[in-house]
Amino acid sequence: MTKADLARSIYNRHGGISIQDASHIVDLIFSIIKNQLLGGEEIHIVGFGTFQVVNRQPRRGRNPVTGQPMNLEGHRALVFRPARGLNSV
Repeated sequence: MTKADLARSIYNRHGGISIQDASHIVDLIFSIIKNQLLGGEEIHIVGFGTFQVVNRQPRRGRNPVTGQPMNLEGHRALVFRPARGLNSV
């Protein structure tokens, strides 16, 4: 499913807004989620799941081509944990 598909679904279900307004709503929701995550906040959507930014520690890894050990730097990563009801899908 794409952003355009989401906008089309909103447009079809609502009926009182234009497709451009529906697209703007989808963009606005994603913008809010992105800004909250960049600010270090957790996003919890009941019945769907939780988005969270976590700090990954530096670690030893292995080059998959050569097999040589290498150091991997720490970084921030986005984690999604689905709600219990969504796990059964």
